[in-house]
Amino acid sequence: MSSFKTTCYLLLCFLIGARALCQCDDFDVKQNQTAILVVNASEAAGRQIPETLFGIFFEEINHAGAGGLWAELVSNRGFEAGGRHTPSNIDPWSIIGDESSILVWTDLSSCFKLNKVALRMEVLCDESGPSICPSGGVGIYNPGFWGMNIEQGKTYKVVLYVWSSGSINVSVALTNSNGSQVLATSNLIADAAIVNNWTKMEIMLEAEGSNSNSRLQLTTTRKGVIWFDQVSVMPTDTYKGHGFRKDLTEMLLDLKPRFIRFPGGCFVEGEWLRDAFRWKETVGPWEERPGHFGDVWMYWTDDGLGYFEFLQLAEDLGAAPVWVINNGISHQDEVDPSDILPFVQEMLDSVEFARGDASSKWGSVRAAMGHPEPFELKYIAVGNEDCGKSNYQANYLRFHSALKRAYPDIQVISNCDGSSTPLDHPADLYDFHIYTSANTLFSMNHKFDTTPRNGPKAFVSEYAVTGTDAGQGSLLAALGEAAFLIGLERNSDVVQMASYAPLFVNVNDRRWNPDAIVFNSWQAYGTPSYWVQRFFTQSSGATLLNSTFQANSSVSLVASATRWVDPQDNKNYITVKVVNFGSDYVNITISVEGLDPSSEQLNGFKKTVLTSANVTDGNSLDNPLKVIPVYSSLELKGEDMEVKLQPHSLTSFDLLKVSSHIRTIETHAPSKSWI
Repeated sequence: MSSFKTTCYLLLCFLIGARALCQCDDFDVKQNQTAILVVNASEAAGRQIPETLFGIFFEEINHAGAGGLWAELVSNRGFEAGGRHTPSNIDPWSIIGDESSILVWTDLSSCFKLNKVALRMEVLCDESGPSICPSGGVGIYNPGFWGMNIEQGKTYKVVLYVWSSGSINVSVALTNSNGSQVLATSNLIADAAIVNNWTKMEIMLEAEGSNSNSRLQLTTTRKGVIWFDQVSVMPTDTYKGHGFRKDLTEMLLDLKPRFIRFPGGCFVEGEWLRDAFRWKETVGPWEERPGHFGDVWMYWTDDGLGYFEFLQLAEDLGAAPVWVINNGISHQDEVDPSDILPFVQEMLDSVEFARGDASSKWGSVRAAMGHPEPFELKYIAVGNEDCGKSNYQANYLRFHSALKRAYPDIQVISNCDGSSTPLDHPADLYDFHIYTSANTLFSMNHKFDTTPRNGPKAFVSEYAVTGTDAGQGSLLAALGEAAFLIGLERNSDVVQMASYAPLFVNVNDRRWNPDAIVFNSWQAYGTPSYWVQRFFTQSSGATLLNSTFQANSSVSLVASATRWVDPQDNKNYITVKVVNFGSDYVNITISVEGLDPSSEQLNGFKKTVLTSANVTDGNSLDNPLKVIPVYSSLELKGEDMEVKLQPHSLTSFDLLKVSSHIRTIETHAPSKSWI
């Protein structure tokens, strides 16, 4: 090809490329939508959002508590998980040594009347003689819940009950998963006179190394028979020393929950009543609690995280406890209303435990556990998702009547939905649950627009986007939920409380997807749904402002505006939140009206955006920060603000309200927030 022809060819390619580029630019421009949002910020406008609007719901599902929030490292610490008949399965305990040197089985010799199973370890080898034990000894080990997280420099409290007819010398050690690396160790040495009856023994172990897949092992080189029971390993640095795993608790604190609903969910009901949560068996000394098998989510819990601990957790979080009680109904069986009185009494006793004087029968049990002052229990939900059951309403009326006679200030929550049709029975609140697709939940931001304004308030105690839209937690799911929450803000005159579900999942036992917080023994991250909830931490108790999109605005937009006071600096803010559920950029003008120009004006402060390249994007243990909020400084000139909303995004604008005589622009280098 000649140089002239080459030049012409290149010129032609350039012109074609330039035209294509122009067409692409035109296409992008065409994809930009426009919208105008008008916010009335006058002092007279708006109404207060309930102080309790946004909280959390904890259910023992996905090993959320056992092997999760509750920091106990030993799984099946009392050897009861295999059942109350012996011999039984001791899983996940395992034996160190072979049958020529050690025999292990369970029997019913424990000193605890409600959990009689103990472990009998017969050592056949010895320190000398014809059958010498291996150098490391023989014994048993426990890997905890898919590995114990042991950290160098931290201290772990080991408690165990021991019984033997002879003297003992037991090595108590924290090691790596195969026992080859010892992270912390101490010897338990006692004469026969000390251990010839069941004896509680405690050891403090300081770790000299770190391993997130560790185990506890109990070994000896001395011949004889030793019984063990109620073996516990707890980190000493739990949140406020109350037994809660610190990193997970801090993630809850960051949500600033105004309430916590507990302990379920289906966990309260049980598949059968025989396996339902029984609060009286979860209080008192931990070693005396029998534990139970949760037959809905199919795993054993030692109930170290019991009724008392839930109340303590609520207090530690500064959240109102919402106690879900069993109303004599499980998934498979129901108590007849004529026989329901003992269940009603169980409920009344639970209130006395929480609120009673320290001299009362059940209040004294609470006081003995270290909390002489009453807990502030003001909400009780009667059952969970039981409205359609044949005995529910008749049973409910018995519970409601007894509660209102004894504790008229307690708010009673019915399982029956009153959002469309008024309830035919008395209640202070009614439960509303919704699990659906992202598109459906987005459209449900109008769900409560037509709800009657009189009567019981809604408690949206379980909501989430599920299915293929959500996967194990996606941006698309989170945006659908964000729009729904904005709708709850707007309708907070009839919606009093709302919480996402489920809250936690251990990656080793996913019984439900998605979840807000994902963890293993040593890591944790929030899904996009968790980060959406962080956008609403200042909404409870704030003032809802009237915000309206002008005609012809995109239908993919949902917005709200709130006015609130930061308790830390006592400054006044207006926050505007906008969900763009569409795939187009939107040029939005936010016009704030109603301020007194002689005394009030707004300063830009911060813009926060949650989005990602793909709506299916989510976070993981390998990439925990892939979809998180990003914030940047925001400058406001005048009462109007023009910004571009990214496709598939949640954006909030925090505006500082100041005196018109003082105007400052606070700047921040763009960075990722809330990490």
